[in-house]
Amino acid sequence: MTTTPALMPAILLAVMKNQPAPLKDRHYPGWHLAPVSGLMNDPNGFIQHNGRYHLFYQWNPLSCDHKVKCWGHWSSADLLNWQHEPIALVPGDEFDRDGCYSGSAVDNHGKLTLCYTGNVEFEDGTRTAWQCLAVQNDHGGFDKKGAVIPLPEGYTGHVRDPKVWKHNGIWYMVLGAQDLTLQGKVLLFRSSDLMSWGSLGEVAGGNLGGLGDAGYMWECPDLFAIGNETFLICCPQGVVPDKKRYLNPHPSAYLAGSFDHSTGSYQHGELHEIDAGFEFYAPQTTLANDGRRLLVGWMGVPDGEEMLQPTTEAKWIHQMTCVRELSARDGRLYQLPAAELQQLRFGEKMYHGSADYAPTLDARRIEILLEAESGVTIDFAETLALEWDKDELRLARRSLETGEWQYRCWCGKAFKLQILCDHSSIEIFINDGEGVMSSRYFPRDRARITFAGHASIKLQYWKLKPCRIK
Repeated sequence: MTTTPALMPAILLAVMKNQPAPLKDRHYPGWHLAPVSGLMNDPNGFIQHNGRYHLFYQWNPLSCDHKVKCWGHWSSADLLNWQHEPIALVPGDEFDRDGCYSGSAVDNHGKLTLCYTGNVEFEDGTRTAWQCLAVQNDHGGFDKKGAVIPLPEGYTGHVRDPKVWKHNGIWYMVLGAQDLTLQGKVLLFRSSDLMSWGSLGEVAGGNLGGLGDAGYMWECPDLFAIGNETFLICCPQGVVPDKKRYLNPHPSAYLAGSFDHSTGSYQHGELHEIDAGFEFYAPQTTLANDGRRLLVGWMGVPDGEEMLQPTTEAKWIHQMTCVRELSARDGRLYQLPAAELQQLRFGEKMYHGSADYAPTLDARRIEILLEAESGVTIDFAETLALEWDKDELRLARRSLETGEWQYRCWCGKAFKLQILCDHSSIEIFINDGEGVMSSRYFPRDRARITFAGHASIKLQYWKLKPCRIK
């Protein structure tokens, strides 16, 4: 069923012409994953298969916009050194002619199999969605097997992002959806062979499980267990922001509770924001062979000011977060950088004293462990600032459109920060993973980190080695 997409010559030409520009851009990451050309967004198909990690990603290699959606593909043996693999999916068949949208990957009888959404748009402005399969061939590419689930009755054409897993020999799938009353939902399906699927109904969403109105579309669902708790990650578009939460144009959130595979019943609590920074969306997890639940997210957000980012001048936009390890305590998700990333450290230094007298640090590639009580301000290249108060962390950044200061908040008492910096990104892990704030920033000159405040601080920091994709 696989065809040779008509887009391939244009994709190859765009990559050949544009690739030198991103790699010369001072904002291009030194150790995060980013596209060689064009726009990258959602992580897809994150899996460990036959001893290698595979990470697919939404990719428009032709330009820095969201018009064409292919699946790019990286692989790694160690989560540090990545290599390019053949492009996995390109739209062009009748069931995915307007985009190969997000999805997941599974091992089906030893074969790496992709489960994705085929987007089809019509001249009258309506759309439909097919859930599709593709299987890896002997050349490293993927052969499309076609659609296996049509658009379910009772929902608009916004049904997408299948996340698939196996439990006791049976396949399960969650799908993001929008019902005909324009409420966001998560649908659950079950199959014995990945080909024939039966619906188990709605597992979560607006006006379900004790939630009220919770947005008009729930994207990128991911259902998994850590210990005795089952978590549902999702991206509920349209959640009403309050003064200090859900301030991004589209947020990422999670539910915690108990899930029954036999009935599809999910009992859960309230929504919690996953990341309180300016850029974090569409996270996806995988269960590693060693039992760790790993997560990677898109360090971007749909809409908003994304198209004003200066990297578009160098023909690229967006990057991934670092790979994170998840744990759970008292029904809350905790995130920390994957242990493998410690191998990037070198040149350890320490400081203990007043924040006002702390050394100025090179922000380009650095990891910082910082202990304090409050009363500290951290300035990143006069472009981004973190204000550490008694009961709140506040991240400040100027709007790329108006120049006005914008703010993101994490509420609670912080005592320890782990900060990972790359050429144009900051990831702040709070209290050993209790909270995270992920953001892009674009220094005009060489990036420096300065500290201010009368509080006593403890600093431990390392430079980080670069990791280029081969």
